[in-house]
Amino acid sequence: MNIEEKIQKNILLAPLTTYKIGGPAEYFCEVNNEEELSAIFSWIKKKNTPFVVLAGGSNVLISDKGVKGIVIKLNNREIKLKGERIESGAGVDLGRAVRMAGSGSLVGFEWAAGVPGSVGGAIRGNAGCFGSDIAEILEIVKAYDINADRFKLYSRHDCRFSYRGSVFKNNRNLIIWQATFRLRPGNSIKIANAMADIIKKRNNAFPKLPSAGSVFKNLNINYIKKNNPVLAKKFIVENLVRGDMVGAKQVIADLGLAGKIIGQAKISLEHPNFIVNTGRATAEDVVMLISLIKMRARNELKLQLNEEIQYLGF
Repeated sequence: MNIEEKIQKNILLAPLTTYKIGGPAEYFCEVNNEEELSAIFSWIKKKNTPFVVLAGGSNVLISDKGVKGIVIKLNNREIKLKGERIESGAGVDLGRAVRMAGSGSLVGFEWAAGVPGSVGGAIRGNAGCFGSDIAEILEIVKAYDINADRFKLYSRHDCRFSYRGSVFKNNRNLIIWQATFRLRPGNSIKIANAMADIIKKRNNAFPKLPSAGSVFKNLNINYIKKNNPVLAKKFIVENLVRGDMVGAKQVIADLGLAGKIIGQAKISLEHPNFIVNTGRATAEDVVMLISLIKMRARNELKLQLNEEIQYLGF
């Protein structure tokens, strides 16, 4: 295999993201199978080239100048239903996995109805919403170890899941390639109704304009109590605490920043933890809004907000 034949130059990345923002990749390669993945990393090591793995293109902000080095797009999109399990490639659209679970009358994936991105990206960041996350249904991950040049299996315990985190997010030398989800049988009508309710909630709560999803991680109520007890009491009284966590959107709303615009980027009125692209927003527009939010939260509320989105090319 001559992997260099698959490598392209100066490929615009904005169309490959949910934000529709970002410059070109210096080099770009779509990987379809395990042999190609191993081959592209042999090329990377030989050329001593920096790399970025792009999954479904959600939860990322790409620099206006683009990305130096090579961007690898995972295209392993095979997915199978095997009894109460779903075996999925990392490049599979998350919505496709959700629909397969529903068609198989399997419970556990309903929360992800309408969530953008890929299976691999969802595992890496332990995606979740409405009180559930992907760690709850993950059984096994097959990942490529760049240093060892081989594929390894990781149990749920091995994945070291945390709030919006995993061993794969902490160790960029591990590339998620495939996953097995263990679900449980249920009533197909109830599952379909639950998915419809989730999608309705998402449509009502989240903006329709292009975004990267939630910009900041939610905050633990104990952290807020320590740094701003008055605000913590307010959140408790207003019943805004969910499982010891307060949504970052509540903090941003409390700052009065919902609707703030810089360039063509806007802090969403529907969900202030979303910064949306109103037309031709640049990455710089988004970064300036993020910086403003963090500065105001730190100076006025004594709270440190941490990004959930990943920066590429900065």
